[in-house]
Amino acid sequence: MKIDAVFSGGGVKAFAFVGALQSMEKKNLQIERVAGTSAGAIIAAFVAAGYDLAEIEKIVGEIQLKNFLDPPKFSTIIPLSRWLFLYFQMGLYRGNKLENWIHEKLVQKGIYSFSDLPEGRLKVVVSDLSLGKLIVLPDDLKRVYDINPKFFPVSKAIRMSAGFPYFFMPKKLPGKMKEKSLIVDGGLLSNFPLWIFGPDEGKQLRPVLGIKLSESIENVKPRKIKNAIDMFFALFSTMKQAHDARFISKSEEKNIIFIPVKNIPATDFQIQPELVSELIEVGRIQTANFLKTWPT
Repeated sequence: MKIDAVFSGGGVKAFAFVGALQSMEKKNLQIERVAGTSAGAIIAAFVAAGYDLAEIEKIVGEIQLKNFLDPPKFSTIIPLSRWLFLYFQMGLYRGNKLENWIHEKLVQKGIYSFSDLPEGRLKVVVSDLSLGKLIVLPDDLKRVYDINPKFFPVSKAIRMSAGFPYFFMPKKLPGKMKEKSLIVDGGLLSNFPLWIFGPDEGKQLRPVLGIKLSESIENVKPRKIKNAIDMFFALFSTMKQAHDARFISKSEEKNIIFIPVKNIPATDFQIQPELVSELIEVGRIQTANFLKTWPT
C-alpha cells in the first residue's frame, strides 16, 4: 500500500525510526511523500533520496554521533571561550560536520538540491526566529525569501531543521529584508508536522502515517517545575508541543504511531550502542503492534 509518512523530531532518539521502518517494510508499505522535523527530517531525507531499509540500517550502524560535534577551533584551545561563542554565536557547535555528512549521503543517491527530487516528495520544517514564522522547505522559499527552491541544497535544509537551539549555531538565510533570517530547529514551532500532508482540493491522496517519538498527548504527565532552569526547559517543551497538540485530535490519533522514548536527552551524542539497539527495537515493536489494525 502506498502512503505518505511524517517523522517527528527527537534528536538522538530518532534511532527508533529505523525499527519503525523495519515493521513498515514488513507490512509492504511504500512511502510516496515524506516530511519531517529535526532528526525526523534526516530520516525523511534518506527515504526521499531512495535509500532502502538495508542501506539506512547500514548508515545508522556506522554513525559516530560525537564526530558531528564541531566547536569553533578557538574554544578547543581556551575551553572557557565556548561560553563566549554561545553568547555571541548563539550555539556551542557549528553544525558543519553534520551538514557535510548529510550532503555526502545524499550525493551518493544523486541528490544535491530539491530539483533532484520529484516535486512534493520531501517537505522539511524549520523555524525562522527573525520573522517569527514556521517555514516549510522548499515550499516557502520563493514566497518568503525570494529564493528559487529548485537550487536550494537539501542538506542545508535538513541541517537547518536539525539546528537544536543553543546546541548548534543558527543558520542564516538571506531574504527580501536587509537583515538575514536566523533559522533554527523546526521542532521549536512544529515538532510533529502531521498537518503538512492535508487533503489536496478536499481529497486525501493516500493514507498519511505519523511516527512520533513520544507517548500519546493524552498520556503526558505534568512537569515538575521547581526552579528557573526547570521553567526554561518546560517553556521550550511547551512551545514544541503546543502547535501540534492543537492539531492532533482523537480522529488523527488513529493514524499516529506513538513510540515512548523516555529518559534519553535529545542531544546525548555519547549515546551507547546498547541503547541504540534498544531504541530500534522499541520502534520496531510499537510499529508492528500498531500496524496490526492500521488502517482502520
